Amino acid sequence: MIVKILIRYILGYVNISVQGYYIERFINICISKGIFLWNVKIEKSTYAHANVGIKDFKKLKEIAKKTRCRITLNSKQGVPFLMNKYRKRKIFVVLLAAGVILIYTQSRFVWNIEIEGLNRISQEEIYSELSELGLNTGVLKSKVDTKKIINEIRLKRDDIAWMNIDLRRNKCNCKNI
Repeated sequence: MIVKILIRYILGYVNISVQGYYIERFINICISKGIFLWNVKIEKSTYAHANVGIKDFKKLKEIAKKTRCRITLNSKQGVPFLMNKYRKRKIFVVLLAAGVILIYTQSRFVWNIEIEGLNRISQEEIYSELSELGLNTGVLKSKVDTKKIINEIRLKRDDIAWMNIDLRRNKCNCKNI
């Protein structure tokens, strides 16, 4: 049900009010014709609110004539109406899409390496060993095998008791003996 509503938001839907003496008949005919109504709220015996998809809204005219009901359009919701709103602002939409794509691609790279938790070992030593094993700034995060790097450094050095590499925060935590 939620998936249908999400798809309807992507395809677009309208909020309608139905007024008439045969609202139950109107809803039953809609169901029998395969028209999906949701958030149906009957306030009085002659007045109701509901949401319906754009394509199904066009089919409601003949059902309304049959049941002698009057349909009023309250609001329009969904992606098609949002796109229609920004139809004249094409440059804005293109720049917004380009910005989102740029931020997404830039987040796939390592831009900063922080080394924390060292007392006796210099950060330059650990940084040089990390760069030898392939963890540098500007490297794709998917190309970095953190378990391999941690195991290699811990096998080389006896003075490191624990080490962790967190690519989400670009941090390397070490504890030495």
